[in-house]
Amino acid sequence: MPSTFHSLHTHYIFSTKDRHPYFTEEIISDVHAYLGGIIRHLDAKPIMVGGVADHVHMLIGQKTTQCPADLVREIKKASTNWLQEKHRNFAWHEGYGAFTVSPERLSVISKYIENQPKHHEKKSFRDEWIEMLRYANIEFDESQFD
Repeated sequence: MPSTFHSLHTHYIFSTKDRHPYFTEEIISDVHAYLGGIIRHLDAKPIMVGGVADHVHMLIGQKTTQCPADLVREIKKASTNWLQEKHRNFAWHEGYGAFTVSPERLSVISKYIENQPKHHEKKSFRDEWIEMLRYANIEFDESQFD
């Protein structure tokens, strides 16, 4: 076979340090656009980038050679420099979530990311996070989120 064919899509989620609400209405669309630009610069495809004041969701199409940990590290590193110009004390939380997405679920996850502001009118980030971990059958200690 002369080429490598793949369909690798990941839904990444990470929050600001201590879930501080850095992303005000005035800058949130710029933050999402900037993150999309970083993703493109890293030779991946930003399918959808969104979130609310204290966390982001990114649906990314990536190459087989792109390690999720490396991709997230580079996105956080590049965006931190830019965000510190707007908020001197800005920092991302250390961890992240990475959930694989099948091709038939891309539109569902894209819509979910697009509707984050409305979604978080009713559900906290903590509850959303726990729900996603349970859905993905990831073992965790719920007390670590208290």
